[in-house]
Amino acid sequence: MRLPVRFAELALEHSHVDHLHVVFSDGSRMVLASELGKEWADPHRFVGLLSVSEGAKAKASVWREAEMTAPIASGSHVLRGVVVLPCSAATACSLASGVSRGLGQRVGDVALKQRWPLILGFRETPLSRIHLQALLTLTEAGAVVMPPIPAFYVSGESLGNFVDHYCMRVFDLLGLPWEAPQLRWQGWPR
Repeated sequence: MRLPVRFAELALEHSHVDHLHVVFSDGSRMVLASELGKEWADPHRFVGLLSVSEGAKAKASVWREAEMTAPIASGSHVLRGVVVLPCSAATACSLASGVSRGLGQRVGDVALKQRWPLILGFRETPLSRIHLQALLTLTEAGAVVMPPIPAFYVSGESLGNFVDHYCMRVFDLLGLPWEAPQLRWQGWPR
């Protein structure tokens, strides 16, 4: 779960991001606790644990899955886009079926109906036919399926380089400029 933490840090520090809404599903809380520690699974503490300035932290709102009256549950609350990171098979299949079983899925559904960018960091493997059909349905509906797969051309072997590269690519899809030439494809050496 290092990926959503780093994405939140980079988004909050980004000069073109006015506000970041973070939705905690029950599943994400379990995974955060398992992978990063129990303190990360507490929605009230999450933003405070991020390695960003206090001013950046003020740009964040944290929501629980059950908070279906949150402003982001409506298409009248305009968003630049929605990133589901990570996106479980259950969430993808629910979105593909038009079922919203909580705020996170509702926001994804709103993104589809409003034609906002919806980026799904699908992290399940291997894929079943059901997963593939759901992902195809979502792609046809306008979502971008973007599994967190390493770009092996990124220099360095650290996990941090991979995570930053992935976040950069998500920013690209959202139309958020981010200068990181060392993470971009440079072509084959001559």
